[in-house]
Parts: sequence; structure tokens; C-alpha cells
Amino acid sequence: MPELPDVTAYIESLERRIGGALLNRIQLFNPFLLRTALPPLNEAAGKKVLKLSRVGKRIVIGLEDELYLVLHLMIAGRLHWDEKRPGRKTRNTLALFEFETGTLALTEAGTKRRASLHLVKGEAALRAMDPGGVEVLQVGVADFAGRLQSENHTLKRALTDPRLFSGIGNAYSDEILHRARLSPVALTGNLSREEIQNLYTAARSVLQEWTQTLRTEGFPEKVTAFREGMAVHGRYGKPCPACGAPVQRIVYAENETNYCARCQTGGRILADRALSRLLKKSWPRSLD
Repeated sequence: MPELPDVTAYIESLERRIGGALLNRIQLFNPFLLRTALPPLNEAAGKKVLKLSRVGKRIVIGLEDELYLVLHLMIAGRLHWDEKRPGRKTRNTLALFEFETGTLALTEAGTKRRASLHLVKGEAALRAMDPGGVEVLQVGVADFAGRLQSENHTLKRALTDPRLFSGIGNAYSDEILHRARLSPVALTGNLSREEIQNLYTAARSVLQEWTQTLRTEGFPEKVTAFREGMAVHGRYGKPCPACGAPVQRIVYAENETNYCARCQTGGRILADRALSRLLKKSWPRSLD
């Protein structure tokens, strides 16, 4: 799922292409994409783009008359830009947004349709879509600590909770925790002041570094959760760049947590919900 750095790259690329442009037409090819009925989608046609912004992991295209197109790409949704108008529909195309400067295509791989499009009117309606998480790059360590310890959860769950922190998901939470040398299953209520400071510093540096990296790639056509240069996410079995130990993982549902046992858990291998139960006594407890 595109997270803060990826969504920021999308928004900045779109600003250069559709900022101030007219939206001439929206072609919807999958009725399940649109999650709102009022105002009708055709009301957005003929409106000028006034502002691009982000609400959590959602991309917001602000139009005239206080209309807002809100795109949530979820896991497999992606955006593609074509200077031509009208744009081309492919097998995975859910919608085409035809601007006077070109066409923005929304696609989604696979058969599960999770990406969503909302059209809302007024800033109050837009704010109602915000889960309420704070922006890590805009708050101090005290506010970060207060939000982190407002509920006693594992660090992985806390960082990826959109009600607590905005724009952080599965991939960058792994990178943040590795940078901070903290276990993904450590409880927020048990952290020392030093550990909270390390986590805050790691979160800011990881998000800033990856945002800057993605800014240099032009329009983000190849958004992925598994990138070259990541320390642990998507690198199961590969050597940790800090210590050389093999990267471990915890698999749950359609997600996985990647971590370095030597750097983050004192050498202890965390139980996997499925595999550790299957192996029982054969499940390794440590790297040694």
C-alpha cells in the first residue's frame, strides 16, 4: 500500500501536471470504485484543480466549488500519467480522469477491488474522512510520545494505526523499527524515554529520506512496498545491512513484519502465528 513517501511523490508529481488545469471528464469503468452518491460524479467535470493534498494515505484533488476527489489506492491501486487526451483503457483500469493537460489513469492489479474514490463537497466533509493520526514530520517528540502511549499496543500496531499516526503502513514501520533497533512486538507502555526518542528520530529520518529518494524518480509509475535499499522490509532471509544476520519475518493475513533478531530482539526469533504453531518444539527460539 502506498504510504507517506509514495503518496507525497504522487502529489508533487500531479501538482506539476494538473495544478490549475481543468478536469474535462471522468470515465468510471468499475462501479464499485465510487463510494459516494452525492454529489454526483459528473459534477466534478469542468472544474479547475486548485490544490493537491494528502489525508493519511489518501490523495486529495481539490477542485473549484469546494469539491474534493479523494483517492485511496489501498494495496494494489496505482496511478499512471499519459500526456495524451483521451487516455487509453487497459484491463486493470478502474477510471480515467481526463484533464486538459493529459489523462490520469487509476488501475488496480488482481481481482480484489479495494481501491476507492470519493467525491465530497466542503472542507467539513473532507475532514470527516481523516482518521485523526498526527503527522510525524510536523509534531515534536512530546506529542509523538503522547500519541504513542495513549494506548498500550505493540510498536508495529501503534505505528500503523491511522488513528495514531498518519501515513505509516507495513513497509515503513518495519524500516523505522529497524532504524530504532526496537522489537516490533515491544509494548508502547514499556518504552523508556530514550527508546521513545530513538523511535521518534528514526521515524522522521526514514520518512524524510525515502520521500527525498522518491522525489528524484519522476512520475511514480513503479510504486512498490519492496524497494532496493530497504533494510529489512521484504528482505526475509537476506543479510541485515547492519549486522549481517538473516532478516526474519512474522506472517499474518496478507501482511508480514520483517525484522532483524540480532539488532532488534536480542537474538530472539519471534513466534510466527502459523509456522511456529505447526513446528511447535522444532521452532527455533534464537539465532543461535
